[in-house]
Amino acid sequence: MSAPGMLIERPPVAGGGPGRGAGSEAGRARGLYYQLALAVVCAAYATGAAVGWGSQKVAQIMGDFGLSVAALTASVSCFLYARAPGSRFRPAWLLFAFSSAMAAAGNGVWGWYEVVLGRPVPSPSVADLFFLLFAPPAIVGLLVLAKRPVTRAGWVCLGLDSWLIGGSLLTLSWSLALTHTAQVEGESVARAALSLAYPLLDIVLVSMVLALHFRRSQANRSAIHTAIAALALTVLCDALFTSPLLRETYRSGQLLDAGWFAGSLLLAYAPWGARRTVESAAPPRGQRHLRHLSRPVAGSLAALTPYLAAAVCTLGILYNVIEGRRVDRVVVFTGCTVVLALVVRQGIMLVDNIALTHELAQKENHFRSLVQGSSDVIMIAAPTGVLRYVSPAASGVYGREAEELIGSELASLIHPDDLGAVVHEVRRFLAASPSEEPTTRIECRFKSGTGEWLNVESTVNRHQGGLIFNSRDVTERVRLQAQLQHNAEHDPLTDLPNRALFTKRVRQALSGRRAGDSGTAVLFIDLDGFKGVNDRLGHQAGDELLVQAARRLQDSVRAGDTAARLGGDEFAALILGDGGHDRSGRELQVHEIADRLRLTLSEPYRVEGQEVRVAASIGVAFAEPGIGAGDLLRNADLAMYRAKAGGKNRVELYAPQMQTEVVRRTAVATRLRTALEDGEFTLVHQPVVDLTTGRVTAVAAQARWRSAQSLLFTPAEFLRVGEDSRRTGELGRWLLEEAVEQAAERARQGHRVPVAVRLPARGLLDRSLPLSTVENLLTKHEMPSGALIIELADSDPRISFDELEQRLVALRTLGVRIALDGFGSGYAAITALRRLPVDILKLDRGLVEGVVESPRLHKITSGLLRIARDLGMQSVADGVDVPEQVLALRAMGCTHGQGMAFSGPLDEYRLRRALVRDEFPVPDRVALPVLTGSVVPSALPGLPAGLPSMRSHDETRVPPT
Repeated sequence: MSAPGMLIERPPVAGGGPGRGAGSEAGRARGLYYQLALAVVCAAYATGAAVGWGSQKVAQIMGDFGLSVAALTASVSCFLYARAPGSRFRPAWLLFAFSSAMAAAGNGVWGWYEVVLGRPVPSPSVADLFFLLFAPPAIVGLLVLAKRPVTRAGWVCLGLDSWLIGGSLLTLSWSLALTHTAQVEGESVARAALSLAYPLLDIVLVSMVLALHFRRSQANRSAIHTAIAALALTVLCDALFTSPLLRETYRSGQLLDAGWFAGSLLLAYAPWGARRTVESAAPPRGQRHLRHLSRPVAGSLAALTPYLAAAVCTLGILYNVIEGRRVDRVVVFTGCTVVLALVVRQGIMLVDNIALTHELAQKENHFRSLVQGSSDVIMIAAPTGVLRYVSPAASGVYGREAEELIGSELASLIHPDDLGAVVHEVRRFLAASPSEEPTTRIECRFKSGTGEWLNVESTVNRHQGGLIFNSRDVTERVRLQAQLQHNAEHDPLTDLPNRALFTKRVRQALSGRRAGDSGTAVLFIDLDGFKGVNDRLGHQAGDELLVQAARRLQDSVRAGDTAARLGGDEFAALILGDGGHDRSGRELQVHEIADRLRLTLSEPYRVEGQEVRVAASIGVAFAEPGIGAGDLLRNADLAMYRAKAGGKNRVELYAPQMQTEVVRRTAVATRLRTALEDGEFTLVHQPVVDLTTGRVTAVAAQARWRSAQSLLFTPAEFLRVGEDSRRTGELGRWLLEEAVEQAAERARQGHRVPVAVRLPARGLLDRSLPLSTVENLLTKHEMPSGALIIELADSDPRISFDELEQRLVALRTLGVRIALDGFGSGYAAITALRRLPVDILKLDRGLVEGVVESPRLHKITSGLLRIARDLGMQSVADGVDVPEQVLALRAMGCTHGQGMAFSGPLDEYRLRRALVRDEFPVPDRVALPVLTGSVVPSALPGLPAGLPSMRSHDETRVPPT
């Protein structure tokens, strides 16, 4: 079969749907049983009538009371059906019940005379009255069953059709038999009328049966057909009974009674059995197709009905002429009325046809205008798949004329990649029930006149074995959807995949055929120094830098790999594995890729005419069996943060202990939230010593945290966590209040030594630490001027120097001295020294540690100390741990030092002991007792042997609280 034929061919359907076949078979089996039982009963009665029932008495009983019982059965059956819930045409079945009751009564009276009284039935009698009352209810019932006309002309045509049938039958029957009946001499008027009443009522009944056959309702068709057949059989037997030849020899119980008996039982069976057998299941497709084919035949017979009636009437007249009889006046009158009715009916039909033709032309013009003016393309495909009709809109939508498309194969116009899906959907649609799925929708690509593939959406309907396609161009909508999808999955600035798409691709890489490939790796990349570029040059310059970095990243990865921007200055790359099993070799290869990428991203950028440099910290995590996308991304993120913590501008591979450290930090941060309220923090103080005299000139307050688990955390361990948990402000206030309170208590004991408290610059500007708080604190504890020193940590470049300067000036007016902590380590130190009111410069530990070994650091430190001396400031060296550093710093002009060369942090008890002594040994002076240490030969030049060693003192343990 060709492709078009495959597209339209309706696949065979086995059965009628789920559950329908079993119900249909059961219904047909029961219907067949009832029909068989009805046929057996009727055949038994006919057999008995044919053999005379064995005796005259039995024949009379069966011919009279047997017919009465059969008619009564039909009456009861129709009555019960009419009273049943959900029954259709209830008045018609009630009329049939009354009609059958009259027949039962007539046969009962007949039997009363013949069987009970044993004498002939008089004529006329009560039985004749009941028999005459049989026809009118049946006639009215048939009218109820008929499909009612919609217009007045339809009602007139129905009456004319009934008269055409009845008049023609009257003409023929009058010519054959009724003339003799009407002209019998010596017969009373009542008897003559009775003789004519039976055939005339039968003629009317036959007319209604024939008229109903062509105008029957479509509802409950099987029951109506069975009822019409039952009445037709009854009318036939009545017609045979009224013939003079048969009536003279009729006796009860003869074979003619079998027809009436069968008609009554058939009418009793009609409303129940026919519904069970036929309407319990939907007919197969083939039978439905045959039914559709039979409708034109029935319509043709209905159209020929008037002409057949006129032909019958003509036959009646011709019969009189051929027999040489004088044409009876009744025949002439009836024939004239039949001809007149035929003429009137044809006139009505002609006028009706003209109106219908005009209406049809209007509707055709209307629909033609709709089709031709519609922006949608309407196409009709034959069962072979060939286009039989294409609307003119094709030229505007497809760029191809309708005449060009007509006759072409539909499958040849559909994109080859979409043809399979279209064929599958069409076959599924044709296999479905039209009532359940009247239409379907198909989207595919359609070839335009320019060769471009257009996205087309079509609504498909069934049409005479083929299909109707109502198609519209949705190319712009598809493009917009694709653009929206792209925007939802890509970063708007760099056009790289965003976090959602990157996570999706990582998930795909960890599943399917690549599942278990440990060579797959994820790289997390952070640009070091990007925030500084953003702050100095502005956000527009920062965006341009990100675009250039994204371009470098995209150019550095392989074609099958994925580069993405996760947000801000964070990027990522997915490196797919090669399927190898050499894990160490793969790690080395990916590490080389990451390092090469680091160097590429660290090269200078040209932004707004300036050369800008940033570095890249990269974390690498490899896939493991059973790992999910979220876990792999988290591992790479942890490795990237380890790279930043390790000095930045480096590549770090993920290790399991990184997760352990994160868990520990999270636990510490959680516990830190309640540590202040639970009293787990305590203060220690480290003496600040004059490098010349060794006297204690101040003490530096430091916080220690002893957790409930007896773990002692130093500031380096919990301050970083405190920043993450937003507890820095609370910790700074506690440290300030506790340090001032203990300093005041020491002053009351005679130890008037200033206390230094280290606070970050952002903490000084925090609203939770207003200036009034410091003032009230100093007033409350009666602290003299200069008793409090605030060590300002290296300032955050994002804070305002103007606000910080105002705050420090206000603090100095309160008698608070300002020390610039960590001088020489931050890029903003010189700016802070230039703008901020500073009294003391505190050298960073990084300068002090290498001041002896490194000539370069020696020169830098010497220069910074010279700046402090020229500005008239005191200088304090932090981290003075060995005597050599004391000598070197003193030689450079440093005035004070703090470190393990003198003492570690002390608790309050040991601090007061040190203050009582008030002096620590320094080189080139007489040795004084020290807290700890042993006597060893001094390694310093100029010191006599045997002096106590100036080794670093261990940190004094904090006694348990």
